[in-house]
Amino acid sequence: MIKKIIFCFIIYTSVKAQNQDSIAIRKIYDFYLTKSNCYKNLDVLSNKIGGRLSGSKQAQDAVYWAKEAMYNAGADTVILQPCMVPHWERGKKEICMLTSAKLKLNMFLKCIALGSSVGTGDKGITSKVIEVKSFEELEQLGEKNIKGNIVFYNVFFNQTHIKTGTAYGETVKYRSKGASYAAKYGAVASVVRSMTSVADDEPHTGNMNYDTTLSKTKITTLAISYKAADALHDALVKDNALQLYIETHCQKLPDVLSYNVVGQITGSQKPTEYIITGGHLDSWDNGQGAHDDGAGVVQSIDVLQMYKALAIKPKHSIRAVAFMNEENGLKGGEAYAKFAKDNKEKHIAAIETDAGGFTPRGFSVDTTNGLYNLAITWHYLLKPYFIEKIDKGGGGADLIDLEKQGVPCIGFEPDSQRYFDIHHTAQDTFDKVNKRELELGAAAIGALIYLIDNKLN
Repeated sequence: MIKKIIFCFIIYTSVKAQNQDSIAIRKIYDFYLTKSNCYKNLDVLSNKIGGRLSGSKQAQDAVYWAKEAMYNAGADTVILQPCMVPHWERGKKEICMLTSAKLKLNMFLKCIALGSSVGTGDKGITSKVIEVKSFEELEQLGEKNIKGNIVFYNVFFNQTHIKTGTAYGETVKYRSKGASYAAKYGAVASVVRSMTSVADDEPHTGNMNYDTTLSKTKITTLAISYKAADALHDALVKDNALQLYIETHCQKLPDVLSYNVVGQITGSQKPTEYIITGGHLDSWDNGQGAHDDGAGVVQSIDVLQMYKALAIKPKHSIRAVAFMNEENGLKGGEAYAKFAKDNKEKHIAAIETDAGGFTPRGFSVDTTNGLYNLAITWHYLLKPYFIEKIDKGGGGADLIDLEKQGVPCIGFEPDSQRYFDIHHTAQDTFDKVNKRELELGAAAIGALIYLIDNKLN
């Protein structure tokens, strides 16, 4: 009889706790869908400040804005973490022009310089074009065919992938390493098809890196739009002697001092243990950085507001982090991890939201300290809000160094199908963000942080 009573008590306690969790999460979602400041904050960040490339005045303005926004959201304290960041400037508008006497063509191609690329200056570069579809094909052609020419990486997204990020991961190496591979065989410049599956005329920028183990020579590199890449390919089929003129005015300036912005609500029971959620404050200069990653920043800041507005006292300290320099250096992520290590901080979980402000689909959770196994037991609480999956995985680029320190990391995963339509383009603007989708994503993040705070000892 006593065993039966104990068993019934355990079941009653478990059901009661589940009901309390369900009620709490419902309140969290109600807050985000009626009182959230996400959309208003994103409006200011996107339309008043705009593109925020590291080292720019706009990036510095964003630091001041984020500090004020975090205090307004209810942060007990806001920390500015210093970090030296790259200062690369695009300069005057890029030019890419296809010329073919045989085809009687003089066609301007929509283009954009890749971040960190050297410029050509006013003289520009004119040369024949060699089209390749892989590094292996480039290697087979070798120096005798490549030297003195411009390499065109005509590599498409694999449309069979359901996750568009997988296709991006497969092709982005041509953007990041393409110039150095081409220079290895004597190319004078490189051009890459934009990292997208949308057949439009909008070029996509993004960072590239010079790999001096491949070549000491740094050559200019740029991306051309999907339609421009098609036009160049079609022209090359008819005239493989056509020429391309490229002119860019990029320059790399000395590194400058910038900051991560860290807003904190101090824990009531374990103030020296931290749960963080973050996005990157910097963005590319050609758009407003609304989806990438203004959305992640404002979603993270609103976690602070949610705790204050609902009068929830977290057990652990909760931080919203606006990382600086994710796009072209990751110096902010490195600085945060160093700060945590130097101050012997214990992080029990870290979430990154850097995949746009679209409808939430799930989370990617790593297995460190058993976090994944615990998180999947909460799926039933989040499933009513269309959180379809909690998969094994991990966080994003800004959490790499924290992950190396053994911190369990999580990536927020909104619907990805439209993200690479506008990623790194001039079309990444505030008007492309749906208010309700943005708030639902913020609510999912807030609810998960609430569960982590309450369920982890």
